[in-house]
Amino acid sequence: MNKYEDGKQHDYHEFYWPNGKLSYKGYYKDDKRHGFWESYYTNGNLSNKGNYKDNKRHGFWEDYLPNGKLSYKGYYKGGKRHGFWEDYYTGKVIKEFFI
Repeated sequence: MNKYEDGKQHDYHEFYWPNGKLSYKGYYKDDKRHGFWESYYTNGNLSNKGNYKDNKRHGFWEDYLPNGKLSYKGYYKGGKRHGFWEDYYTGKVIKEFFI
């Protein structure tokens, strides 16, 4: 059951794929994603995890490929990549810096 205050969602939320596996879980504050979230592929493997602030990615995030391997990790600030990032998609670690 969803909790609302002043018509805005404020609570923990889970959503499931039609196959019954978890799609995502996280918290809402003032109808916006806020705090720690995790998303999953239909096969059940983790897709990504990290924090939201006012519905934007903020802080440390990790994204994964459908096979479960780490794709990249790094920091977001206000929804944009910020600071050092490591990209593993090609099988090689590529370090990047974003301002």
